[in-house]
Amino acid sequence: MTSTWPWRFLKTEVKDYKMSELFNNLYGALPSDMPTLTSHMWTAMGAVAGGMTNVVDMMFDNWPMAFQLTEGAKHAVQSPSGYYGFRAMRGFDDKGKVLKPTPANALFFTGHHVDHELVENIEVDCADRISRMNAKEPRRFLVTMGGAGAQRELFKAIIEHAIPMIEKDQIALFINLGDHKDNWVWLQEQLAQHKELINTHFTWEDTKEFTDSIRKKPAHGLHIFLHDNTFHAVYATNYLMRVMDVMITKPSELAFYPVPKIFNARVGGHEMWGAIRGAEIGDSTVETRTIPQTLQAIDLLTEADDLLAMFCDCIVKNKSIGIYDGAYKSIELATGKKFKR
Repeated sequence: MTSTWPWRFLKTEVKDYKMSELFNNLYGALPSDMPTLTSHMWTAMGAVAGGMTNVVDMMFDNWPMAFQLTEGAKHAVQSPSGYYGFRAMRGFDDKGKVLKPTPANALFFTGHHVDHELVENIEVDCADRISRMNAKEPRRFLVTMGGAGAQRELFKAIIEHAIPMIEKDQIALFINLGDHKDNWVWLQEQLAQHKELINTHFTWEDTKEFTDSIRKKPAHGLHIFLHDNTFHAVYATNYLMRVMDVMITKPSELAFYPVPKIFNARVGGHEMWGAIRGAEIGDSTVETRTIPQTLQAIDLLTEADDLLAMFCDCIVKNKSIGIYDGAYKSIELATGKKFKR
């Protein structure tokens, strides 16, 4: 554990803070009391080192690690279990020592950090999913691929499993390659015998136009998305999410998003706790640790309606009790003002 996850321990957190002092000139040029929201601890540490006094660190993970803490910042935690772990500083000493708790006034259980457009439209988007389900339209699956190519074997298996289902018009498969052209080179080789199925979307204008066109109309086939800049590459997943029935993803930051999800196997061990969170609040499967388990989940969510209906119902209920309000609450922490939707 020590060699694999050194950033879980306080001794590593100290090193990260000293490194982040390199940013202090940048933040030192800003008004010290300016509300500052950060999505990574290094920027939070740099802001505090630069003299910023109103910093909110929006915790990105559900497994407490010491390097996510920054003394002098407010910490927006996405889940109750995560809150307890940070409060107790559970596991932050590499020798197993029980540590003094984090002060309660430094931690805030906010809920999941989700984009406004996704939270605002939860009821509409879930109603559309149920409507497509009742109309027996092809089930829509979104797969996102990272640049490292760490799970190419899994993605290859998903695509090979999906092709007969696409040809029978049972599903429509959407693959976002981000801005990673190497993945497109690899994927073309895998799909050499099925070129007629491929629809490519390589500009933001085309991605947006196509996504908008299927909001209220059936979608068919295999669609590949690739963009030449990071913003469009990442935002394409957000934009597509609203018109998807199911997203297939490792349980990373996307674990907290209000869309029905199949969790494939984690890449990092810390991601296990994102899968646990999603499965327990009812908007996701449990983590499918093997390729056969992932393919089984695809079949279950294609051939029957009970799981999709349950996930959608839970997502709507979760919104009603504020589970997805973390971004709003973080803004309130930073500004001291109630966020108006």
